[in-house]
Amino acid sequence: MPASYTCLHYHVVFSTKDRRPAITVDLQLRLFDYMGGIFASEAGRLLAAGGTDDHVHLLVSLAAQKGLSDVMRVVKTNSSRWLHQTFPDHAGFGWQDGYGAFTVSFSGLARVKEYIAGQAEHHRRVSFQEELVALLNRHRVPYDGRYIWK
Repeated sequence: MPASYTCLHYHVVFSTKDRRPAITVDLQLRLFDYMGGIFASEAGRLLAAGGTDDHVHLLVSLAAQKGLSDVMRVVKTNSSRWLHQTFPDHAGFGWQDGYGAFTVSFSGLARVKEYIAGQAEHHRRVSFQEELVALLNRHRVPYDGRYIWK
């Protein structure tokens, strides 16, 4: 085949540093808008975003030539810097070091968008810790429970 054809979608989940409740509903809208611009500058698209005061869920598409880990480093670094500059009262804000990322097929995009849109309701019943462990298990991602929250 003379060309490469890809369709790369990821459901990415990560928390604020120490899972501090720092992301207000008003802040979410501006933060997700800003993150969307970062993804666009990195040859990607932010298809959906949601979360709670201590973590975010992003549904993103990326070009094949962009590595997810590199893009996530840029997104987290730049969004944290933007928060510090735009909201001085968030001077201590930071993201956790890692993230969870799960591939999403084209046929699964609508389901994941719906899941992300329902985060506020979902977390009335399920903690972030329970949610992340369930996602890791559902996607058969190996992890060591001793270190997942450190």
